[in-house]
Amino acid sequence: MTEYFEIHGRDGAARRGELRLPGPLPTPALADDVVEDGGSRWHADQSVSAGEASALTILPHRALPPGTEPPVEDAFGTDPDDVEFPSAAVVSPTTADDYGADAYVLSNAGGYVGHAEAFVEALLSLKRSIPDDAALYCPGAATPANVATLAYAGVDLVDEKRARARGLEGFYLTTDGEAFLEDLEELPCPCPACRSGIDSFDRTDCAEHNATALAAELARVRGRIDEGRLRDYVEGQARHEAWLTATVRRLDQQYGYLEERTPMFRRNELLAATDDTLRRPEIQRFAERVTTRYRRRLDAPVVLLPCSARKPYSDSQSHEQFARAIGYRGHVVSMTSPIGVVPNELETTYPAQHYDSVVTGEWTETEIEFVAAVLERYLERADYDRHIAHVPADYREICERVEASLGIDFEYTASGHPTTDESLAALSAALDGEDTYYKSERELATVRAIADFQFGDGGGDAVFGPDATTDGFYPKLRVRDAEGEHLATMVPQYGTLSLTLAGARAWIESGMPTKRVDIDGFVPSGSVLAPGVVDADDAIRPGDEVVFEGPKAFGVGRAASHGRAMVEGSRGVAVDVRHCAER
Repeated sequence: MTEYFEIHGRDGAARRGELRLPGPLPTPALADDVVEDGGSRWHADQSVSAGEASALTILPHRALPPGTEPPVEDAFGTDPDDVEFPSAAVVSPTTADDYGADAYVLSNAGGYVGHAEAFVEALLSLKRSIPDDAALYCPGAATPANVATLAYAGVDLVDEKRARARGLEGFYLTTDGEAFLEDLEELPCPCPACRSGIDSFDRTDCAEHNATALAAELARVRGRIDEGRLRDYVEGQARHEAWLTATVRRLDQQYGYLEERTPMFRRNELLAATDDTLRRPEIQRFAERVTTRYRRRLDAPVVLLPCSARKPYSDSQSHEQFARAIGYRGHVVSMTSPIGVVPNELETTYPAQHYDSVVTGEWTETEIEFVAAVLERYLERADYDRHIAHVPADYREICERVEASLGIDFEYTASGHPTTDESLAALSAALDGEDTYYKSERELATVRAIADFQFGDGGGDAVFGPDATTDGFYPKLRVRDAEGEHLATMVPQYGTLSLTLAGARAWIESGMPTKRVDIDGFVPSGSVLAPGVVDADDAIRPGDEVVFEGPKAFGVGRAASHGRAMVEGSRGVAVDVRHCAER
């Protein structure tokens, strides 16, 4: 467990941390000025130096190139010695282990540059073997163009070596690639090295510029992590180099690695600008939960509607018109890219009301395929008696694919635009004779659906019981049990439920799998820190509702990290406490 590295914030696999030296270094960062190399054991046997608190000492090591056969690595591997100063252990994907270091250095990391598959495989192998709260250092790999992707993958420390070397070779680096210095007619940068102008600009200046551009890009990356928007940036940034685009897509294929670290909600808008957005873990997680956890509780025909620019959808002018025509006689489900399908009860749940997408009036084949697949799985599980599609022409292909696949028939009610008087009249007429349900039924169905989404399939019924009621005004609903005990409150900003202590106990007693954090013998106030965690459920994700319990306390709060990080961590917040009772 690390003593000199602390994680303060997360954005998926990317972390905002601090290397705790006398002059603290915020990460992701350049490590050139804080690293002392203990030496290579290839040249001579090296002993561990005394070390110093002002630097991160890379322990004596034998580095091996990427692709070295495991038996060879094992033959030359050495275990780092126990030290009491900031230290980093040099490891390869197959020799990595928990050596108790503050950081781990990927051996010959520069050899993975340009090779997406090899880099992702090495990264995941390394991350599975080292503690979650240790820093990962990839020397000789970073450039202004690739450092955002490296940070997104989970790299905490880089250096200037590659950027400076490319400069001395005559390559001028920017965030969108590189150019031969001789081909430049002007310098597109106001940094000190570039201010003298192109006429006197030499390769030494070029190396200086490259290092400055790398430092500036790292500052931008840190800001994006703080905002929770690094992925939005990386989707555009990675397109400047083919191997970076491939790296992002390779990472997306590692759903378990990214999803475990991806928060349940974010404060900022999710920008859907490319088809790669469909593979984001929060998008895939929403689709998976809607099609495996959500339970339909309103006995009414499904009414498929187009999405709206305004979120939540029910606040938009078009959906207000649809609601008047439907009149509590149909169950509204919105179709949208990149989310898939959104039952009305989950319209505020992240990311359903937190995204913006590029609207061209035409769907891409990737979007059609994704939304159709989600709609098919949703309808197969929901099992409606009638299917009404009040959608414009560009949505019809999706519906027709699902009709053919499931062998069902949609009743199409929109003539031209869905909000014309003729279309709205047809929608209302299609629902004539259908029974109406009460507003209170829809509100209770909403909190139960959110509970399903958060706690698991059937969670809304198991946790709240058959006699639960709601009060308050949508979307600020409160859930009470049969005796009037307050169990939970709906948080409209994220479409989640915040449990009270009574709600936490109801969750435990329901028989549903509970996201629990076992803590030591203390009573927390404000937060539970990682050193106080004894054990935690592996299924916990950042932002999850969790119950914490120890010999002296019982409480409920929000997870600040995923479950494995809580257990392995030696610093930082594990749970933000909402309610706590002393035993």
